[in-house]
Amino acid sequence: MEDPAAIEDCSQHYGVPKKGIGMDSSITPTRHPGLVLVQTTDFFYPLVDDPYMQGKIAAANVLSDLYAMGVTECDNMLMLLGVSSKLTDKERDVVVPLLMRGFKDCAEEAGTQLTGGQTVVNPWVTIGGVASSICQAQEIIVPEHAVPGDVLVLTKPLGTQVAVSAHQWLDMPERWNRIKLVVSDEDVRKAYNRSIDSMARLNRNAARLMHKYHAHGATDVTGFGLLGHAQNLARNQKNEVSFVIHNLPVIAKMTAVAKACGNMFQLLQGGSPETSGGLLICLPREQAAAYCKEIEKQEGYQAWIIGIVEKGNRTARIIDKPRVIEVPAKEKEGSLW
Repeated sequence: MEDPAAIEDCSQHYGVPKKGIGMDSSITPTRHPGLVLVQTTDFFYPLVDDPYMQGKIAAANVLSDLYAMGVTECDNMLMLLGVSSKLTDKERDVVVPLLMRGFKDCAEEAGTQLTGGQTVVNPWVTIGGVASSICQAQEIIVPEHAVPGDVLVLTKPLGTQVAVSAHQWLDMPERWNRIKLVVSDEDVRKAYNRSIDSMARLNRNAARLMHKYHAHGATDVTGFGLLGHAQNLARNQKNEVSFVIHNLPVIAKMTAVAKACGNMFQLLQGGSPETSGGLLICLPREQAAAYCKEIEKQEGYQAWIIGIVEKGNRTARIIDKPRVIEVPAKEKEGSLW
């Protein structure tokens, strides 16, 4: 942990943001005036069948913590890889290069480089990494400036865990029987492919546009679910505000699957974990619609206004009956979304 007094001194003299609990990346003042090191690390177990896409998802997930801080340029990445001792030699020789290539390709897509890391033999496959950026203060959007009247924008749909689980259940009759009345196997395969596409997509453009549209702070939605991350962000605010979420954009058909499973996923309660989810951003009300419109124009993917910031005691909640937005609203022939 950095010395708080040293950080305070650096903040006052060089305009460098203070390191604070509740942020997605660590901010370390360097010995060079005005420059800070922004770093993050993460790793997890495989979620999807395709090792190459799993590598991409892992890298995108690591980078999202930088993007949540408004940092759009990553200077370096390291990869952390656990190779399962249960893989045969043949499986290992196929799976490991694909994982590594996916991670490396995603790093290159983000305009950065993969320069090293660590590989260990492990009972399970794990993959993740470290992302580092040397920044000036103005490149960082410290997530603490939300004001009453702001709105909350989400840049990716929810439901990745539900989609991945439902896809695994296609081969588990006792689980599949719970959901087969509300969803077809084709629906599940499409939702699974949509979740892979979403998880592998970088939040870099979303972070760039945070600067253009004067965002007051953001976080990325991952393992704590939408509500968990909204609560963490609310707690970190300087002003006495609270977040109220009214709308939940969800990968099509996954709300029905979640409901059929009772309380297993907690999707509509905001408790369902996401992997490499979207940015949850506090934006001035007058800027939010233009932000969403520009993301769609640049990327071909939607973003949604999902809630408001009001005067309060640094909490977040989802209303009792939120509006569920199916994503996409209509199926397009020959198109994933």
